[in-house]
Amino acid sequence: MLFLDKVSKKYADNTDALNGVTLLIKPKEFVSIVGHSGAGKTTLLKMILAEEKPTDGAVTFENINIHKIRKSDMNEYRRRIGTVFQDFRLLADKTAYENVAFAMEAAGRTEEEIHADVPHVLELVDLGTKMHNFPHQLSGGEKQRVAIARAIVNQPDIIIADEPTGNLDPKTAYEIVQILKKINDLGTTVILTTHNTGVVDHVGKRVISMKDGMVVMDSDKGEFVV
Repeated sequence: MLFLDKVSKKYADNTDALNGVTLLIKPKEFVSIVGHSGAGKTTLLKMILAEEKPTDGAVTFENINIHKIRKSDMNEYRRRIGTVFQDFRLLADKTAYENVAFAMEAAGRTEEEIHADVPHVLELVDLGTKMHNFPHQLSGGEKQRVAIARAIVNQPDIIIADEPTGNLDPKTAYEIVQILKKINDLGTTVILTTHNTGVVDHVGKRVISMKDGMVVMDSDKGEFVV
């Protein structure tokens, strides 16, 4: 599905953010990427999202080099990837329902589809009773659930969750990981970056450890090693 072939990224100040990274991520996998700050995790995600271009190597999605996709086709590619961030990035003046609906509107979905799909996806993340609450009326964990609902509502092939539990207490972090696992069980590939050892141990699936822009461990059912 997603293949990084000897990908390197050198910035203008000669910083090597990535150094010869080769990875294959298969459909329906749940992959945790771990490493200290500066290990290269964020740059790796930017490569997958085509927000950065590699200095060397290639990133392919379904055998297509994503950095050679025409600009007119880039939005279509990015719609196949849902993103979840540590800071939620919700629209403060919109309810949970409206935040999720907005993502569907941006993708050109019809009002009929929005009315059918938004309540369903909010139920999936256990927010069916709070769909008309604004972000300031929600807890941190609930805000992250809205962000996850927004990321999955257009049925992407991949979910990228960048430190989604970083601002949450351990119990809430566990609940968010449970939701991500449920989404993965339904067939969506999940790529998770985290500093949280408990999160990685709880997921219990493939772990990629990064250090100094390189992959130092890749285990099918690994543990947190940096």
